[in-house]
Amino acid sequence: MRDNSPMSPPGSFLWSRRIFLTLLTGFVLLPVYVMVSSSLKPLADVTGKFRWLPSGLTVRPYIDIWSTVPLARYFVNSLIVAGAATVCSVVIAVFSAYAVSRYDFRGKRVFTVTVLSTQMFPGILFLLPLFLLYVNIGNATGIALFGSRGGLILTYLTFSLPFSIWMLIGYFDSVPRDLDEAALVDGCGPLGALFRIVVPAAIPGIVAVAVYAFMTAWGEVLFASVMTNETTRTLAVGLQGYSTLNDVYWNQIMAASLVVSVPVVAGFLLLQRYLVAGLTAGAVK
Repeated sequence: MRDNSPMSPPGSFLWSRRIFLTLLTGFVLLPVYVMVSSSLKPLADVTGKFRWLPSGLTVRPYIDIWSTVPLARYFVNSLIVAGAATVCSVVIAVFSAYAVSRYDFRGKRVFTVTVLSTQMFPGILFLLPLFLLYVNIGNATGIALFGSRGGLILTYLTFSLPFSIWMLIGYFDSVPRDLDEAALVDGCGPLGALFRIVVPAAIPGIVAVAVYAFMTAWGEVLFASVMTNETTRTLAVGLQGYSTLNDVYWNQIMAASLVVSVPVVAGFLLLQRYLVAGLTAGAVK
């Protein structure tokens, strides 16, 4: 039954909203349908005239994707790099944001402004400096940063850390300091107050930071294409292996894209409520 109260929106608005949301849903789901249908077609059908309803379905592309390119190795590399970058980003951001939120020290304002100002520069500006830095460090010390997972993890930290620290500062500021003082009175030290009081209260913000750091590292292409080799290549770059000089395996590209997206989409859906709450609280503060 329609609500006829004076504050209820007019019927034309409700119908316009339904039509708009229906069109938006179709616009979003259409590429997904094309990907799924193309991944279940033989290569000849994909490269031929497009048909909305496939004439024949096959799961062969989902089997061939593992042998055409070393997809499993790329998947492991991406998981290690993205996971390590996420853990390091969260740990460093928690300690840094807690120090800025709870303590006054010389250079505090300069630190926060510097952290925030790094987001103004496009990432491509850091490509050549980081490349030269990694090569020179490797030549001088023998530590292989260029072409290694460790170097790629450090690279992704330069992207995710500034935003993570900035957002957690706002979230920690929203946690009442009276809770810290009560924990100190009960015998907890600063670290005890952090891990027993502040961190549990800031779980949504920490999850939002973790999701952001993981997604940044998981789908990055530019630095991964330059800073890795055949052994350490990640998924974002490895998917280019389905394109050869002779042919492009479009059905396998679609199948591989769907396979590698499943863990990320599943994790995002599971953590969605924490992500929305964390981003909202950090933005409002």
